[in-house]
Amino acid sequence: MKRNNKSAAAPLPSTVTDIPEIKPGQSVALLQELHILTRDGKLNQDSRRKLKQVYHLYQFIEPLLQDVRAEKGAVSLVDHGAGKSYLGFILYDLFFKGLDDGSHIYGIETREELVQRSRELAAKFGFAGMSFLPLSVAESTTSSELPEQIDIVTALHACNTATDDAIDFALKKRAKHMVLVPCCQAEVASVLRKNKGRDLGRSALTEIWRHPIHTREFGSQVTNVLRCLQLEAHGYQVNVTELVGWEHSMKNELIIATYKNLPRRRPTERLQEVLHTVGLEELGHRFYAEQLAESAQ
Repeated sequence: MKRNNKSAAAPLPSTVTDIPEIKPGQSVALLQELHILTRDGKLNQDSRRKLKQVYHLYQFIEPLLQDVRAEKGAVSLVDHGAGKSYLGFILYDLFFKGLDDGSHIYGIETREELVQRSRELAAKFGFAGMSFLPLSVAESTTSSELPEQIDIVTALHACNTATDDAIDFALKKRAKHMVLVPCCQAEVASVLRKNKGRDLGRSALTEIWRHPIHTREFGSQVTNVLRCLQLEAHGYQVNVTELVGWEHSMKNELIIATYKNLPRRRPTERLQEVLHTVGLEELGHRFYAEQLAESAQ
């Protein structure tokens, strides 16, 4: 008798408990559609790392979701630069899908093909509390398709000034919480570079960004410092930490801001001082410096 040497296809896991890395209650089918699980229900090294990243973020975001629901009974979240919406779908699967209170996730993404794919996936899994809009971050601020007030705003690796646009969106939407992972930022570095000849003789501090590689690195660092001061000057409590699990990326700074109506004068003054010290006065509009100074008087 001829022996069949072909191995049978591996059976799909019946429950997530068959895959130790996955949290109880998660949809195996959803994770396969997101290409986090392979067709035979396995995790490869890349998807394991991706899942680790999202879970690490979820640890920070879940308490914020609970906080808003305890206060208001429902929660709205906008995810800027959503991409394929890994974060949005996993947040919905782990937290939102069991709710019946009008809670909603909005994914904002400029690439229409990704928006359409996310819409189809949400429809397939019956995630009625998810919407996806083909808009830039700046366009979303004035879009009539979003509520006037949003509770939580996330922006993960929004490039260049898109993180600043997300902050602007969150401030105008009176968000209680923001979760930001800034990406590359060239605007501040370009201004430092432009003014370098003028500033080199002004202070020994300019040695910090005299060399081109330091200009780029310092520009990124000072951008996030200014963002934090801007948020504090609007009454937010700001925590900055490392986003563990993103080791493959140089951009792993996590900024979490919660509105506490804190005193604004000191961070407003510090924001102005930093802009002046490093010769970035012309970017005051980007960080609301003028408006903040007027309101603090």
